[in-house]
Amino acid sequence: MTTQTDPKKIQELLNRGVDEVIVKADLEKKLLSGKKLRVKLGIDPTSPNLHIGRSIPLLKMRDFQELGHQLVFIVGDATGVIGDTSDKDSERPMLTHEQVKKNMKAYVEQAGKIIDIKKCEVRYNSEWHNKLSSGELEWQADQFSLHDFIMRENIKKRLNVGTRVSLREAMYPLMQGYDSVAVKADVEIGGTDQRFNLLAGRTMQPAYKQVSQNIVMGPLLEGTDGRKMSSSWGNTINFNDTPEDMYGKCMTVPDDVIIKYFTLATRVPLTMINEYAHALKQGANPRDIKMKLAYELTSFYHNEKIAGQAEHNFVAMFRNKAKPDDIPNLKPSRYDLVTTLVEAKIVSSKSEARRAIEQKGVKVNDQVVADSDLKLKPGDIIQKGKRFFVKII
Repeated sequence: MTTQTDPKKIQELLNRGVDEVIVKADLEKKLLSGKKLRVKLGIDPTSPNLHIGRSIPLLKMRDFQELGHQLVFIVGDATGVIGDTSDKDSERPMLTHEQVKKNMKAYVEQAGKIIDIKKCEVRYNSEWHNKLSSGELEWQADQFSLHDFIMRENIKKRLNVGTRVSLREAMYPLMQGYDSVAVKADVEIGGTDQRFNLLAGRTMQPAYKQVSQNIVMGPLLEGTDGRKMSSSWGNTINFNDTPEDMYGKCMTVPDDVIIKYFTLATRVPLTMINEYAHALKQGANPRDIKMKLAYELTSFYHNEKIAGQAEHNFVAMFRNKAKPDDIPNLKPSRYDLVTTLVEAKIVSSKSEARRAIEQKGVKVNDQVVADSDLKLKPGDIIQKGKRFFVKII
């Protein structure tokens, strides 16, 4: 397949949802030349689910793919064990190989919801990291300054307050940089929080007599609670969410990020997004624009018919105060409220269940409950918030 060199498409690729390009003039020249580029994205399997915060670099990969460039999708089964500290204010726990293996089972399939996996080069970085000798690791480490690492804002902050920073964390940028060498990347995609790691590839490649890659960095996306979207905070909209969950979660995002979601997490034409932004400034109800967003995302990850049904269910529940028609059944291992909430996967832990009950966010048979030790019986309907229901059998 030959590459496309349409200047308008190249400009949108370089600007839509992009915070910084290094080096922009060089990358633009290569794109206009028709040269087929190797475009790299690596994702560590730190949790089983990809969320739409991850869709930002994946959609940018798809933009490159649609212009005819070669994608290289790296599953970080080696780097995932080490853990990237780029966006963390504390040390990221080191994962076991077993945890990483379990988490990454469906990563390629999930990425395939956005990019054409059949035309993509899929790699696992244990393939090369497990073969490196201590001598080569020492030589790689010599390409970098420890001063550069500790001057990163989050690392400097931790050191200033006396929080532990492990030498393991300092290894991560070297590993990500070497990934670019291993796959001979021309371009690497990533978030602004990964700037140091992305630049590591530009440092490492000339040491291996390769041309330094260009970098395309996108912004980070807020989750349903307004904080950075993160699996550890439980504020994610996941690729594999049910249509009802995906639609409902979209409807809970803060009003001030609706346009950002449209721009970063969809490929709705920018002219249409500008119309939505104008309507909001003119006093349109944010709920109405948010419903368009929820429908767009749900249809993208499922299909239009399913998205339409999810919207119908949402309207029935929230405007008409009805319960959904398809409340899931559960036979819990113990008939107490906390256990049931956890086993129904309405909450992620018993402490979260107790917190939701204390905050009066849980109902049993339409009555708010305050007793975490409440015993349940078959036929009881448990509700958390406005969207989560389960029926006891």
